[in-house]
Amino acid sequence: MIIAPAVALFGHAYHPWIGNPGDPDFLDRLAAAVATDPTRWALAHLGVAVGSGLLILAFLAVRGYLREAGDERWSALGLPFIVMGSVLYALLPAMEFAPIGAYGAGADIGAVQAALMPWFVPILMTGAAIFALGIIGFAIGISRSGILGRGLTWLVVGGLAVLAITRFFPVGAAQLYVGPRPG
Repeated sequence: MIIAPAVALFGHAYHPWIGNPGDPDFLDRLAAAVATDPTRWALAHLGVAVGSGLLILAFLAVRGYLREAGDERWSALGLPFIVMGSVLYALLPAMEFAPIGAYGAGADIGAVQAALMPWFVPILMTGAAIFALGIIGFAIGISRSGILGRGLTWLVVGGLAVLAITRFFPVGAAQLYVGPRPG
């Protein structure tokens, strides 16, 4: 439960600042970030993807704990949604390896990224919505199991809600607040 978010946070924080897709020079900044340090680009995206995979394992462990505490319904219903939402989320950083391939082949990095953009938002939103359904299942399972006190239950359920909400925002939006900026 600690390692998964730490690995994902590393990936998000290490990601070079490229602005937002709506910025007019977004593709140029992205291409420059890839060309300047392809290793950093790869490690940042690998961190996010591995963090998503580790999060699946963390929820499997929580599901086992909730099952032992008597929750046979809600976390069991939520787990497949957590897994599918996390797999779709991991697909996003996997897509971001295409610009590295373009760089290595001497192709137009911006054109490759532009070709990926129509796929990015639908996958992001679908994965986030599926993941949120799983979070609802776990939140209900945790609150009904009575394994935590009332205050701690609300804290955990609130944390799960924040986790679900953050899945709806791409790395660029998160970087407006936490990511490294140039200069």
